Amino acid sequence: MPPGVCYGMQDVWEKGGREQVTLEFLLPTGIYLSFPVARNDTIGTIKKMVWKNARSEPLFSVLSDPDAYVFTCINLTAEREELEDESRRLCDVRPFMPVLRLVAREGDRVEKLINTQISLLIGKGLHEFDTQKNHEVNEFRAKMRSFCEENAQDRQRLPWHQWMKCNFPCDLEPFSMVVQSGKSCSVKKLLVNVKFEASEESFMLQLDPQDFPVVLMQNALRKKATVFRPLKQEKPENYTLQVNGRWQFIYGNSPLCQFKYIFSCLYGGIKPHLTMVHHSTIIKYQEEQGGLSNQVSKSRSLSKPPPLPLKKQNTSSLWSIKEPFFIQLVHGTRVNTDEGMKLVVQAGLFHGGELLCKVVTSSEVSVCSDPVWDQKLVFDINLCDLPRMSRLCFTLYGVLEKTKKQRSTKKKNKKADCPLAWVNTMVFDYKDQLKTGEFLLSTWPSAPDDKGDLLNPMGTVERNPNIDSTAGLLIRFPSFRPHPLYYPPLEKVYTALTRCDPSRCCSQHLKLKEIVDNKNHTEFFEHEKELLWKLRLDVRAHYPESLSKLLLITKWNKHEDVAQVRTQMVCLLRTWRDLPPLHALELLDYTFPDPHVRSFTIRCLKKLGDEELFQYLLQLVQVLKYESYLDCDLTTFLLERALSNKKIGHFLFWHLRSEMHVASVSLRFGLILEAYCRGSIYHIKSLMKQIEALNKMKALNDFVKSGSQKSASRLQITEDMKLCIKQDTYMEALSDVISPLSPSIVLSEICPDRCKFMDSKMKPLWLMYKNKWDHLDTVGIIFKNGDDLRQDMLTLQMIQLMDVLWKTEGLDLRMVPYGCLSTGNKTGLIEVVKNADTIANIQRNSSNNAATAAFNKDALLNWLKSKNPEDKLDQAIEEFTLSCAGYCVATYVLGIGDRHSDNIMIRENGQLFHIDFGHFLGNFKAKFGINRERVPFILTYDFVHVIQQGRTNNSEKFERFRECCEQAYKILCRNGTLFVNLFALMRAAGLPELSCSKDIQYLKDSLALGRSEEEALKNFKVKFNEALRESWKTKVNWMMHTVAKDNR
Repeated sequence: MPPGVCYGMQDVWEKGGREQVTLEFLLPTGIYLSFPVARNDTIGTIKKMVWKNARSEPLFSVLSDPDAYVFTCINLTAEREELEDESRRLCDVRPFMPVLRLVAREGDRVEKLINTQISLLIGKGLHEFDTQKNHEVNEFRAKMRSFCEENAQDRQRLPWHQWMKCNFPCDLEPFSMVVQSGKSCSVKKLLVNVKFEASEESFMLQLDPQDFPVVLMQNALRKKATVFRPLKQEKPENYTLQVNGRWQFIYGNSPLCQFKYIFSCLYGGIKPHLTMVHHSTIIKYQEEQGGLSNQVSKSRSLSKPPPLPLKKQNTSSLWSIKEPFFIQLVHGTRVNTDEGMKLVVQAGLFHGGELLCKVVTSSEVSVCSDPVWDQKLVFDINLCDLPRMSRLCFTLYGVLEKTKKQRSTKKKNKKADCPLAWVNTMVFDYKDQLKTGEFLLSTWPSAPDDKGDLLNPMGTVERNPNIDSTAGLLIRFPSFRPHPLYYPPLEKVYTALTRCDPSRCCSQHLKLKEIVDNKNHTEFFEHEKELLWKLRLDVRAHYPESLSKLLLITKWNKHEDVAQVRTQMVCLLRTWRDLPPLHALELLDYTFPDPHVRSFTIRCLKKLGDEELFQYLLQLVQVLKYESYLDCDLTTFLLERALSNKKIGHFLFWHLRSEMHVASVSLRFGLILEAYCRGSIYHIKSLMKQIEALNKMKALNDFVKSGSQKSASRLQITEDMKLCIKQDTYMEALSDVISPLSPSIVLSEICPDRCKFMDSKMKPLWLMYKNKWDHLDTVGIIFKNGDDLRQDMLTLQMIQLMDVLWKTEGLDLRMVPYGCLSTGNKTGLIEVVKNADTIANIQRNSSNNAATAAFNKDALLNWLKSKNPEDKLDQAIEEFTLSCAGYCVATYVLGIGDRHSDNIMIRENGQLFHIDFGHFLGNFKAKFGINRERVPFILTYDFVHVIQQGRTNNSEKFERFRECCEQAYKILCRNGTLFVNLFALMRAAGLPELSCSKDIQYLKDSLALGRSEEEALKNFKVKFNEALRESWKTKVNWMMHTVAKDNR
């Protein structure tokens, strides 16, 4: 190896700067070169320099034209990468070692380039999928690639106006809210600034907010004709409207005031700025995308091998074998635990969350690295009785020898059990075949505080990929017959759909109604189960939304029952009315694993509009973790919708990409990401730019943290940070980026002098951008590295959903559900809400004493007066009143804790909003074992002072505020099941405060699930009065927080 090669250049690339890097070059002729190059040089420039230096070296005449060669390097994913894109800079390539090798081009250039880009984009080399040598992985990749590429080709054949719906979907407010705003805006006129593309001249047009976009375009064309007098008359249908500086368009058959951009301008008193874009420009964008997709599909079709013919083999139906199911527990590997213990393996068969038979426990063996059991574990269930989605769950735990006698007399004593690891596997493979042969199951570590059952049927069926650092269990599935055993397909099982017993009485129907009406009812007595099954046709006819209850009482562990039940359930599902999508969501929980049930659920979800689907996308990605096989209806559904709507595709990418560091999902999520990229080749460049910007933000954040640890002054660190941003590499990487928070927002030009970092422990970055087309329009983002933003993201999703539900019923509470996105392991972005300050700052700035600042009831009202002249003050107080009502209800229902004056903010226009949601579902903060938060929600007397416009006798205003709170609460209670279902599906995320069913009980209580509206409202009124009566405790808590913060 040439001298001077040092391993690992991560530090060089992280530092930034403009200095040169010495590289070593290996030529195809065997010649070795070494010379410095600039970090910002492109690969093409470096190749020219190599050719210039090689002219004086031996064998130069043997080399062909430079285009016949390509550089290769080892990249940061430990993969050999061909640098096909020679416009990339060296600092963007970031080779692992300072060595570039020049090799002759071979194979398909486009395919290799795309593969490399996808590998870098998803953070996992595609070669890792190939090395799996897994038939399920290979078949899934091939199927999804064909599906996504065909979808991309179909998309490119769409007419331009339909193609726009895929790439630039409209961002609309709920329609009923628009009707309400239309009434209030009916006397107003909307002034819009419009210009034509490639023209600097703009027109001011006056319209009715209820006018459609086509009216605006007709007026713009008339104005243009008056000013420029064109030779031929232009048609409005050949144009569309674009928001200046954004990838956001206004078109279609919705009133102008329903578009979120126009809606916000109307409320903010801002003139909308739009550009008339000719359809030829849109067609050009479409052709650019099509060109990329066509290159890939053309190259692939030339290299695609013909499919291999399927081999026929003898098979038997599982239902013909009435023998007990068993497996052989052979031995363990790499077990690491304390001596003085005995090792035990426990195994259980589950269907969803239902235990199919008694748990089987192995014998105890002494602790060692590779313990041997070589023991047959026989289950109390016959092969013919195994349901299709049976999963085998194992746990490895240690037992303290000194308590062995105690355990023999007290079976329930679990204190001596020390859970070490768990692992799950399916009994049947992805082709319905009963597994045979040996499987080495690499386990997942058990949490030290695991409670309850040792087995984890809710966990993944994937094996731990970190096989060198985790314990393993070698098991053997026996061959019960000389040829494969298959679970019989439904077509081969015939059982007539039996009708309900006609001798049913009125009392049975009353009992049935009682069961299905109880929203909290999930556990049933035997007679209730019998009644539900007996009257299943009545459930289908009259209570279709109680399908989940019928499925919960189904018995899956007797094949006679399964044959009949499964067939009849499938027949029922085929004729079952589609459920409202929001009710169908709960059937995606792990307790409903049957593939026919999940197919039925997807059938229902297909009726979701794009905006509704986007609202629940976070949960749909999480429940992918419950799927037992790679190829499933949910994956196909999500990919199909993502490829037909770029906004959904953008967020599907980030929800998946943000968890690629999680070993249990990295294979599944990586494969779905690859499939999405194959169907959205054009999207890759934009996403790679976002990844590059996030990498630079992380480097910048590390730089700030390093300076803080060295005790440098805040001013010095801030100035150094600004200098770092002004470097060419940072300016280029951080500018002209599509915001990960919103694909319609362009972070066009970063403003280094307006950037800063925040005081909290992880030193979040506060980055400000200006709009090239409108310098008054600024966008701010906060980059966090070191905090898990998933709980904030979930809470804000729920607040946004509440806002939609309220607006749908004509109640606009002026909520501020700002953007928040987790982008990786404890990293993410938060939208900056402009023109806002914390209550703590407002109170502190109005008082000389931190201890008394929290008790100054005039501070908030005086601040609003200073920001809003007399004619605007009433509107600001109205904004405060409505938003305060919304957040009082939202924080109570979600049980949001740690509410102090630094995480409640007010905008200058009066909108109040909450930030930082580290605790929810009633997990309130305590100090020295004392609960610091003793009120249901925050409603202090200074809030009431603002609501009453500073007058103590203004009870009319306060009563209206109370009515808003009660109306908002009733709307949420009517949708209580939806919130419970969404939180239940999020258990898969593994959030510390949302990991089991008990965590959701707070939500059921706060939404009064199972109680009448009158009872629920009565309880809320008690909480409201309590919050008001005990608000002095909140003020004391705020005072303590302010004093503690000032004394840091």
